[in-house]
Order: sequence, then C-alpha cells, then structure tokens
Amino acid sequence: MIRESEIARCVRAAVDSYLRDLEGEKPGALYEMVINCVEKPLIEVILQKVEGNQTQAAELLGINRNTLRKKIKAHGIKG
Repeated sequence: MIRESEIARCVRAAVDSYLRDLEGEKPGALYEMVINCVEKPLIEVILQKVEGNQTQAAELLGINRNTLRKKIKAHGIKG
C-alpha cells in the first residue's frame, strides 16, 4: 500500500475544509486556486534554499528557468 505524503494530506485536509466552509455553495476554479496557493510558497522555499539562484531553483523544481521567472513575476515574489 502506498502511503500518502504529508503534503498530500495537508492539501486534502485544506480542500475538504474549504468545501465544508462553502456550506453548499458551488466553488469556482478550484484547481487554479489550489495550484496558486501551493505554487507560491513552494517557489519561495526553493529560492531561499538555493539563496536566490534561479537556475538551481528551476532545476530543483523540474521546470525551465524562463518558466520560473514568469511564475516569480506572476506571484509577485521578491528576489
């Protein structure tokens, strides 16, 4: 049996809680909301770990450096 990671458990709990808080209201663009909520802190933590080196951060994240730069700008992350 595959064990669920701590990150997956946190996401599952947060989404479950969010849906309960809606009290029957229909959520909109849930996928985009969750990805944006996870993506910003992920990028911030990785950038901190590599002391701002975007090439190393992109490599750790498994994305292109230009893609990383676009995401940094979109999330308003300060270098």
